[in-house]
Amino acid sequence: MKKNIFKLYLPGLFALALTACSSDDNGTTGTKEEEETLVRTEVISNYADVVEANYAQALADAEALQDAIDTFVAEPTQANFDAAKTAWLASRESYGPSEAFRFANGPIDSGDTEELEGLLNSWPMDEAYVDYVEGDETAGLINEEAATFEITKENLIVKNGEGDTEENVSVGYHAIEFLLWGQDNTDPSEKLSGQRPYTDFVDGGTAANQDRRRLYLQLVAELLVDNLQEVADTWSSSYRTTFLALPEDEALNNILSSIAELSSSELAIERMAVALENQNQEDEHSCFSDNTHRDIRLNLEGIANVYNGTYGSVSGLSLADLIEEADADLAAELDALLTAAETAVGATAIPFDYAISDGITSEEGAKVQEAVVALTEFGNKLLEAKTSLGIE
Repeated sequence: MKKNIFKLYLPGLFALALTACSSDDNGTTGTKEEEETLVRTEVISNYADVVEANYAQALADAEALQDAIDTFVAEPTQANFDAAKTAWLASRESYGPSEAFRFANGPIDSGDTEELEGLLNSWPMDEAYVDYVEGDETAGLINEEAATFEITKENLIVKNGEGDTEENVSVGYHAIEFLLWGQDNTDPSEKLSGQRPYTDFVDGGTAANQDRRRLYLQLVAELLVDNLQEVADTWSSSYRTTFLALPEDEALNNILSSIAELSSSELAIERMAVALENQNQEDEHSCFSDNTHRDIRLNLEGIANVYNGTYGSVSGLSLADLIEEADADLAAELDALLTAAETAVGATAIPFDYAISDGITSEEGAKVQEAVVALTEFGNKLLEAKTSLGIE
């Protein structure tokens, strides 16, 4: 629900009027431009609060994942393995919405910390780069001789994206996902995720180098927390100050452009349309756990959070409020397009590899294409709000 800017600021403006009357015999109040500036400042500040709250939750969930993995490594049982996988799924619930903060010139993917996004969420992943795969039991860094590759956090960071090859993913959420689920070699019609046995981590179990696999899993979980901690700390300290000091039009442009790009390009095209066109589960975001349907829904949830200025208990003036005040017709159109995107995405089949398995001409493939179109239309229309808001 949109917040009425006038009603929200009536008490504050009344106080300003009283102050003005006490110091100015003419009783004049602040100009309309000053009032608009105050409102825009509040929108920008509320966005910063949304970002900080979301990253704090993502960090807390990553720490819970690390704890679950430490427990499993110390005592590799089926129950502890299942708990680690449950914790990974839970960690994605808070990280997914945070992707709405990408493409906004923030610390997740720009400046001195631009490598953090790649260390957290790189995909798609060449599984054979990390561990054994079907047909090659000796593949991956885990199965190299210790003298050839020592498994340390520093070495794993160096290996991520080695040789400028994006598929050479050694760390992050999806490296952990692969270690927990293994390859998904099931037919999409079975609607099953990867079937790695927990005994891959047990001495004398189902795969060689169990000790190196346990160490690898433990260290990538530590790195996930390290890198999320850096993002969260940077936002809550130095970058928040930098962001709030930006010219208002620049800050609003960053906020608006980032969710428009995520909606119409990264999510609609890179994460959905490409996989649909190729009919290849290797192109889906979380292909090992079959959690891609949640990735998509959570990314869209993050877009809506930024647009409406909400996350958890955080709520305040938003882009939606500014646009409604500037152009009520455009705001109504954007509301309708966002609702249409949420409906279309919610209608796509679960899991995503099943939804894309028969291509765009199938019933389920057509639903994915409808969602792609809806996301693209919302993102493109949102860019038109720059004109209404006077943003160059």
